[in-house]
Amino acid sequence: MNSASHSHLGAFLKARRAQLAPQECGLPEADSVRRVAGLRREEVAQLAAISVDYYTRLEQGRVRASATVLATLACALRLDDDQKSYLYELAGRSDDRPRRRRPAQGTRPAMRRLLDQLTQAPALVLGKRLDVLDWNPAAAALYIDFSSLPPARRNYVSLLFTNPVIRDLHQDWEHDARNAVAALRMEAAADSDDPDLARLVGELSVQDTDFRTWWAEHRVSSAGYGTKRYRHRIVGDLTLDCDTWASPDGSGQRLMVLTAEAGSPSHDALRILTTWTAGEPSTERTEDLSR
Repeated sequence: MNSASHSHLGAFLKARRAQLAPQECGLPEADSVRRVAGLRREEVAQLAAISVDYYTRLEQGRVRASATVLATLACALRLDDDQKSYLYELAGRSDDRPRRRRPAQGTRPAMRRLLDQLTQAPALVLGKRLDVLDWNPAAAALYIDFSSLPPARRNYVSLLFTNPVIRDLHQDWEHDARNAVAALRMEAAADSDDPDLARLVGELSVQDTDFRTWWAEHRVSSAGYGTKRYRHRIVGDLTLDCDTWASPDGSGQRLMVLTAEAGSPSHDALRILTTWTAGEPSTERTEDLSR
């Protein structure tokens, strides 16, 4: 990116934040009178989950923004599609600009066979960005009927923050949500310029204060195993072991399985769930792809 583009990007960011009032972005009105119109640098940085120093250097043209940062800024500044395109052009990242349709991911055939054979335990196949690619009937009974959601909205992290049924299901929601954000951070480290990940982070950063705060902490975790406590609307309280296995083919797909100790109340509750869903028709699934 040349010096002219640097200066134009900074000018665009300044002009755009001057057009926005704090209340438009979900921020409280300041008690003191503002000397200039619009958002302050600190407020834009807060909304985009980046440091004030980083945002200042971005406006001054002293740093190049990643696709993830650009996506969070686009959401924070309430940019429309044309403005987003302009932002990415000025930042020299037109090739990274988020597309309107995310590329499809498909469950590997071996993963699907595992799901079909796991009849006594809820199981999910998670893809890149922790997208929910596939599930068994027990998982739909525990969480939600994923087939009722548009494919672009079947994201584990997004559902934790935005879906009231799944949010209320988790007794230790803050703990589980923090771990999910940390796992998403690991995804960002593996592919920081993924435009769909950038869009997801941008949307959640603007929609949810907790996500914005925890994302800015840069905590990372593979979230390979742990214990989850649920309060299910039908079978009551459940304490389940959650284990995740990564596919060895480098696809980024993971199998997440929830189990309970034999003879425990949670095991009995799972049996009720699996009996309840036995014989139900298969829900809508993604196409088999090996990507």
